Amino acid sequence: MAITMYNASVPVFKQMLASLGHVLNKAEIHANDKKIEPEVFLAARLYPDMFSLVRQVQIAADFAKGVCARLAGIEVPAYDDNEHSFADLQARIKKTVAFIDSIDPSQFDGAAEREIVTRPGTPKEKKFTGLSYLLSYGLPQFFFHVTTTYAILRHHGVEVGKGDYMGLQ
Repeated sequence: MAITMYNASVPVFKQMLASLGHVLNKAEIHANDKKIEPEVFLAARLYPDMFSLVRQVQIAADFAKGVCARLAGIEVPAYDDNEHSFADLQARIKKTVAFIDSIDPSQFDGAAEREIVTRPGTPKEKKFTGLSYLLSYGLPQFFFHVTTTYAILRHHGVEVGKGDYMGLQ
């Protein structure tokens, strides 16, 4: 059986979004148990010039919904970036998964050859085939932000491991 663009994208995004929700849940429990204000984790960064944990989660969700929408040839839904709590971030993840689940696998037919244009009309405009967009841009970007979220939490003492990251908990 040949791998489809749907199978190469949707299940991967859903697995990692579930693991992202799981590590955020562990962080919230850790904060409560250790009497640490949640904002300590939510505003945390690995380095001062990097995005905060909240922004990392927002961007990961944006890549998941954006890649799936573009591959399916549909409009990318806009989300307000107004999350300020663990509950808000969990809601964003759930909303993203619900959107991804709403896309019919048949909408991915022809996605490998579909032209994808990012940041159209700007100096940063890039053109891809759907396959190169998924493999060389969308998935690496998504994994970067999921991994950075994990690393921020691990760096700040949340007991997460590879199984948590992989969604094998």
